[in-house]
Amino acid sequence: MEHSTVSDLGATSSSRELNTDELSPRARTRVRGWPSEHEVADEVRIDARPAEAQRVLREVPLWFHTFSLNKDASLYTPGKARDHGYRLASIPESFAGQSVLDVGSFDGFYAYLAEARGAARVLAIDNELYRDWVYGRWGVELSGGEGFRAIGDLLSSEVEYRRMDAYELPQLDETFDVIFCFGILHRVKDPIGFLRILGDRLSPTGSILVETHGLPDDEGAPDGTILMPKPDQTYAGDTNVYWHFSSGALGRLADLAGLGEFLTDATPMVDGHPRIIGNLTSN
Repeated sequence: MEHSTVSDLGATSSSRELNTDELSPRARTRVRGWPSEHEVADEVRIDARPAEAQRVLREVPLWFHTFSLNKDASLYTPGKARDHGYRLASIPESFAGQSVLDVGSFDGFYAYLAEARGAARVLAIDNELYRDWVYGRWGVELSGGEGFRAIGDLLSSEVEYRRMDAYELPQLDETFDVIFCFGILHRVKDPIGFLRILGDRLSPTGSILVETHGLPDDEGAPDGTILMPKPDQTYAGDTNVYWHFSSGALGRLADLAGLGEFLTDATPMVDGHPRIIGNLTSN
């Protein structure tokens, strides 16, 4: 188990002698600290012609994820999410031959990252309820999925996108080797039922990569502690955060959902909010 913050992920004196560009994303994070949003975006380089990149930037009203449209011309989408750098080191560096499900994909960065790292099949789903959240916070109207489709067209991607709620997953006659569940579990009212649904879509040797709201220093992990915050307590104006989990609680939820153990990868503190990242294995 690893507990990391911005300060203890900083570069050491010996790291100045390393060519960190030659290291894996996981190793770079351990040595230099979290990558910037542009460094994360560069993992899915699109290299569109500048005129085409500018057109896409104009046509999509709001971007949640940062994409590298043309690195040489410094053309990146202005993603609203500024805290994804800490996830990169926990994502496998190869998905060669695997099938991947990205739940709550939004603009689809992680779905396209899986494809870029060799996944044979990627399905991205989102119920697009973020449209109400985006309008309420920024006053921008989205039709849903426009950012995802724009990137897919630029990449000539084979990633499949469906407007679909995770609770509709039992309709699929398909299982996946890896399921991404980023920033969602603390927002569902029934985390046991939600994990059970994801587990039913998991291959016998598969895993669910979970990132969710944690507790400071993973407090209460041995006791399976879960904190239930008051509405609007976690993020101002956001009344849809229901849980803060310890690693022990995630392990017990996994057991109740018929999954295997929860393996903690990191517990970073992000802008004053503890997060927890790890893998849920199939049973």
